Amino acid sequence: MDRREFLKTAIGMMAAAPALTDRSIAEASTRRSEDVDGPATLKKAIILDMLPERPTLEERFALARNLGFHGLEVRPADDLALARRMREVAQKTGIVLHSVMYGGWHAPLSSPDKSTAEKGADEVRNALKFAKEVGADGVLLVPAVVNEHVRYVEAYERSQRYLKQLAKQAEELRVRILVENVWNNFLLSPLEFARYIDEIKSPWVQAYFDVGNVLAFGWPEDWIRTLGKRIKKVHLKDFKKGPRQFVHLREGDVNWREVLKALREIGYTGYLTAELRGGGEEYLRDLSLRMDTIIRGTDTD
Repeated sequence: MDRREFLKTAIGMMAAAPALTDRSIAEASTRRSEDVDGPATLKKAIILDMLPERPTLEERFALARNLGFHGLEVRPADDLALARRMREVAQKTGIVLHSVMYGGWHAPLSSPDKSTAEKGADEVRNALKFAKEVGADGVLLVPAVVNEHVRYVEAYERSQRYLKQLAKQAEELRVRILVENVWNNFLLSPLEFARYIDEIKSPWVQAYFDVGNVLAFGWPEDWIRTLGKRIKKVHLKDFKKGPRQFVHLREGDVNWREVLKALREIGYTGYLTAELRGGGEEYLRDLSLRMDTIIRGTDTD
């Protein structure tokens, strides 16, 4: 399945967040979250697709900022004029478009079909250009998929070969390619993930770490400590090991205290981007507060 179908299937099982009973308290708490711990504080972000539809970009971006989010992750498009427009609106509303979610499931660099792999490489190049125009400093990439038709070693070698080429353009544009750990039967341990990144030998190819994705076969705090400075961005999801399903933040088996401790140990002060289902204002306000709880280290669940 592709990334969108994976997320739709997994996240669709999450229970809806409970409505807040005191809106004024929630708003005050959200405003306070923007100033906690000064400029080195971990920054909260969501994916643009999670926001409810509004007539204009200005309204959608302003909504995210008013809910306490500092950044947005957007999907790439061929229209660079749109990217420039988005950047202008973001600057006007005081929110940062920090990342571009390209993906790569549909045309993995590991494909044995050269035309498919080349298509994927071209789309990564376009995503890098879009990120440059929109003001983002990273592009999320799923570089390979291992299945009954693609051996692990083939996926490893093919995708690395392309990434070494793509790293040159990433450096020219000053936009990182960030490899994410997903359920693609690839990079199944933090040691291998670290080695995979290091072998490319470019500071412009690094890691986008997803907290929830490793719960099925590992511990995120261990991965964080092993990957260390290679981690340039972080996705937040939660996961229940028993039923093997994604759930709302702080309702699964992620040990958020240990995750936060590990992030502090490696000196991470970047964006934490929630990758969940979308919803209305109350749902997103509650999500913002849950992220505050995680960041402050006051999670006792």
